[in-house]
Amino acid sequence: MFLGTYNPRLDEKGRLFLPAKFRDKFAAGLVITRGQEHCLYVFALADFERMTAQMNETPVTNRAARNFQRVMMSGATDDFPDKQGRVTIPSVLREYAGLEKDCTVIGTGNRVEVWDSQAWNDFLAATEDEFAEQGEEVIPGGLF
Repeated sequence: MFLGTYNPRLDEKGRLFLPAKFRDKFAAGLVITRGQEHCLYVFALADFERMTAQMNETPVTNRAARNFQRVMMSGATDDFPDKQGRVTIPSVLREYAGLEKDCTVIGTGNRVEVWDSQAWNDFLAATEDEFAEQGEEVIPGGLF
């Protein structure tokens, strides 16, 4: 499970240091792709393969599913962290997420998200009230 918030920086080659805590989970490979709200999603390769298999079971006649799959898969790139735990973020994905230097990497359970730090701070500020009021309607059975 991926948890926590980290603040690595992109280097001049577009490489990002993955938090040390996450590196073992990505040792067998990872996939980086467009996420929602203009962040990037990073999945362990095996998890991405399972998710892709589920998407492939959706009928091609379902327009929303086709569009979702197109956006997610067309931006996807597979990679392996180097010996120092870095991954290269392709320019198309850096542009999509507005990544320049300061990044925020968050664990969200089954995936990691990479945000421009200012965009992450803006997102948190904009959703704090909504978060405080949510409960059972978002997570079936509630949190506890």
